[in-house]
Amino acid sequence: MPALMFQGTGSSVGKSLIVAGLCRAARNRGFKVAPFKPQNMSNNAAVADGGEIGRAQALQARAAGAVPTILMNPVLLKPQSEIGSQLIVMGQVRGNVRAREYQAMKAGLLPHVLDCFGTLLHNSDLVLVEGAGSASEVNLRRGDIANMGFARPADVPVVLIGDIDRGGVIASLVGTKSVLSIGDAQMIVGFIVNKMRGDLSLFADGMKTIEKHTGWPGLGLVPHFPGARALPAEDAMELSGRARPGAALRVAVPCLPMIANFDDLDPLSAEPSVDLRLLRPGEALPDCDLVILPGSKSTLADLAALRATGWDIDLAAHIRRGGRVLGLCGGYQMLGRSVADPDGIEGPAGAAPGLGLLDVETVLEPRKQLREISGCLLSGEAVRGYEMHMGRTDGPDRARPFLRLEDGRPEGAISQNGQVIGTYLHGMLASNAARSALLRGWGGVASDQNYEAGVEAALDALAAHLETHINVDRLLSLAR
Repeated sequence: MPALMFQGTGSSVGKSLIVAGLCRAARNRGFKVAPFKPQNMSNNAAVADGGEIGRAQALQARAAGAVPTILMNPVLLKPQSEIGSQLIVMGQVRGNVRAREYQAMKAGLLPHVLDCFGTLLHNSDLVLVEGAGSASEVNLRRGDIANMGFARPADVPVVLIGDIDRGGVIASLVGTKSVLSIGDAQMIVGFIVNKMRGDLSLFADGMKTIEKHTGWPGLGLVPHFPGARALPAEDAMELSGRARPGAALRVAVPCLPMIANFDDLDPLSAEPSVDLRLLRPGEALPDCDLVILPGSKSTLADLAALRATGWDIDLAAHIRRGGRVLGLCGGYQMLGRSVADPDGIEGPAGAAPGLGLLDVETVLEPRKQLREISGCLLSGEAVRGYEMHMGRTDGPDRARPFLRLEDGRPEGAISQNGQVIGTYLHGMLASNAARSALLRGWGGVASDQNYEAGVEAALDALAAHLETHINVDRLLSLAR
């Protein structure tokens, strides 16, 4: 069955979004299409098959009308420090690796990658493959499994994507050709220039210049797609809030270095009555109604970073003023009296006092909780989401649960004064009735917005956007 791979001149050039849009366009043509990413690096993950994959591949599967599976992203790296990551293979934790150690491991992972790809090929009409980072990282070519190191053994043709919005797109595409080996360069069947703003005709000569210097045909000049805001971001660097001065509910989110599963925030950001501000280190916590502490891939490290920034002092003042706090997963763990990592699961073994806003304690454990769950708020509204954590949290405040799971078990904790909530449930704010109830409880205004329908509409709009600016039939004909 045919396949086509999309690599980039760098990170964040729009590979994930273009593959998602093409998955929807191919599905609209009647193809049984599957996305595939050999190796991903992201702390934004989704549960699939009792394991985990990159959130971008889950979104691409949704665009394709396919059920997400660990086959779609066999290797996932979840950064825990500047030089180390948690390694996920076939959806399950393999342990923690440093960057240099991982370079030596990659060749041994290629058989897993090719097996997964082969299975998807066997069960699909078309597989659309996303590369990782930059195709021009020839210093990492030895043992590569993410870009040409996958494309060549799998014999998958490559379309190269460049980002004109960041500048230097001609040099980045031509430069990629100049540093690739002859064999790698021959895998490329064309290029796309992405994120153009303004008059498209102004870059017509630029497209011809790239074609002249590379010998690759230009397959499309794609304008910036503003509807991407309605879709989950893959990289925390792409996070942006939505400031609405004068909105009924003011929400502040401290962005810590190892922030994870940050698409939890998207449904709130889309609400017209919510002013959501994302705070970078050095920014003081503003006067607001609600502070959200999101998930973290390294709770102890992020807790130390929160204190170093002074946000712990700001949070205490926020509580004294009557403000509310919601902690999600790692943020929930930080709100307790203590966090302990005796086995060094997320970094050096150790323990630290928590923020003391919830009367609970957390101990990190090797076994990771990965499951989709559903239940209801105590007020009765249905809620769905997933668990993805390695901690066990207990204490007196758990006697006041945040919700009850479908099997009747309590989940989460609420402080005695009712101002602080902690929960392990990711994705809960996408549940429309539950989100509306929570908004009212926090002093906001509930809308009749259907978040999931909004995501579907954005995927349809993305596919139409690509159809307008790329000859999709020609592009798909390059697959082999």
